[in-house]
Amino acid sequence: MAYLALYRAFRPTTLDGVVRQEHVVTVLKNQIATGRIGHAYLFCGPRGTGKTSIAKIFAAAINCEDPKNGSACGKCAACKALADPSNLDISEIDAASNNGVDEMRDLREKVQYPPVACRYKVYIIDEVHMLSPGAFNALLKTLEEPPAHAVFILATTEAAKIPATILSRCMRFDFKLIPQADLEERLRFVFDKIGKKYEAEAISAIARAGAGSVRDMLSIADTCVSYSSGALTYADVTAVLGGADFSGVANFCEAVLCGDGGRAFESAEKFLSAGKSVGVLIKDIMNFFNSCAVAKLCRDGKNILALPDESYAEVERIAKTADPHALLRATEIFAEVEQSVKYSASPRVLFETAVLKASMPKTDYDIEALLARISALEKAIETGVVVQNEGGRVETNASAAEKAVAVEPKETVPSKEEYDEPEYGSVGYEEAPPDEEETGGNVYFDSSFTPVPPVKKEPPKAAEIAPPEREKETKAAVSSVRTAPIGDAKATFGTFLRYLRKTGKSGVVFAICMDLDYAYEGDTFVLYTESETIYRSLSKPEHYALIRDSFAGVGISESGFAVRLKGKQSDDFNKRVEELKETFGGVKIEIK
Repeated sequence: MAYLALYRAFRPTTLDGVVRQEHVVTVLKNQIATGRIGHAYLFCGPRGTGKTSIAKIFAAAINCEDPKNGSACGKCAACKALADPSNLDISEIDAASNNGVDEMRDLREKVQYPPVACRYKVYIIDEVHMLSPGAFNALLKTLEEPPAHAVFILATTEAAKIPATILSRCMRFDFKLIPQADLEERLRFVFDKIGKKYEAEAISAIARAGAGSVRDMLSIADTCVSYSSGALTYADVTAVLGGADFSGVANFCEAVLCGDGGRAFESAEKFLSAGKSVGVLIKDIMNFFNSCAVAKLCRDGKNILALPDESYAEVERIAKTADPHALLRATEIFAEVEQSVKYSASPRVLFETAVLKASMPKTDYDIEALLARISALEKAIETGVVVQNEGGRVETNASAAEKAVAVEPKETVPSKEEYDEPEYGSVGYEEAPPDEEETGGNVYFDSSFTPVPPVKKEPPKAAEIAPPEREKETKAAVSSVRTAPIGDAKATFGTFLRYLRKTGKSGVVFAICMDLDYAYEGDTFVLYTESETIYRSLSKPEHYALIRDSFAGVGISESGFAVRLKGKQSDDFNKRVEELKETFGGVKIEIK
């Protein structure tokens, strides 16, 4: 006998052998038991979930003289008649190749003839959504009022393409994707039947590649069985699927999450030079990011992913050091480009662009990129930084503080553009400069060096600090933030940003304030924005408190500043206008 593919050899022949779909199986069993058989059924759902298999089982069961638990007995005269290939009481029609009006007219004429050896004449129309509009119209009347002996079973993967007039005349059943645990159980059953040895990780990898489809899973398993003569391993499955090397993908994804654009781009070029498909490569990258998210958020991540111990250890290591914002942003970028490469004439260019965008957040100004950069800054502050003095020598914080006393201090006020200069992921990104009393001048950060923990000195105990010393320390802390002269709006804004940057939990507020307009209106320093969303965010009590404290740190009281929506008149302005109108009632007052 010719070899049968696994998905054909192990196609279920009874409703009890169907993998999941209990909501469909239960209804059909009850209808068979009670004899309440409908005239039209619609089976819709993803491919490989059992639509055609259940249609065949149901067609045989309703004709069986003695059905067993919703399935044909296989022994009665009707079952033996249906086993004959020449029997036409159950007809399968492929709507993809018989989608014209003439085919449906022919079916409408044939359906009038009674069955030869069975109770019902069943028509199984597969991929029914492929019928033309004219064919649907030709089928409509017959489907609505068929002969008593006729039963129609329509199967489709795209129910949205079926006209509502057809849908309303059918009993609809929506099939669901098969959970991975059930796919693994089914695959173990198949391998045990054919005598194929396997590793647990290999079973999980094949089931995961099946993506909820039993047929897809068994097709992949068929290839894997032929690939390996011994026990099937995880490496064998990876080779069959054509995926990239796991360690290479891990190195690439780690570089992306760390913001190392050079290493990430170099790894991507190695994959592409080796002939890896861009689509498969993107899929592998997204699977790795998904594994990192599972390992980072789920307690039972090892059992969920079912990876080999060495592979899971690598995923867990990268997940622990990955910033959640960077992980989410990278996943979204590659998910978006996955759709784009399908229709692009240059998929490689799109993929490389996505690599650069994901690994270099400085080039992107969306909210996720800003949050990722702020998170990297906070991590750099916690671990310590490497600094560079004005002479160009690179030193740690402690050595710079000791030697910078001889450097002549130079007063500078940062502009808005200066805050965007440091590279994302570098330790100097948005880091507040050391106090002037410690360094004697400006200290600049070098983004090309890794963090070095600063040397910490043990602070004196509270009992050892005399009151004058405490007062001196307090004044020194306040003076570490430069104050700007009243009237110099640019200097005031720069000093305000410097102080806000030192305030804890001010990352989002700081990112928003960097793009605000500013000006002095008399003695009041005003921050302007044209966005009502930003204005509402800054007006929140917790955000406004951070702004108020920052202005207080630079010597501006709460009455000395204001946050306004550009184009809106202030309440104080409107109040003054009303006073003028009352005082000069006979004078026409125009507001421009």
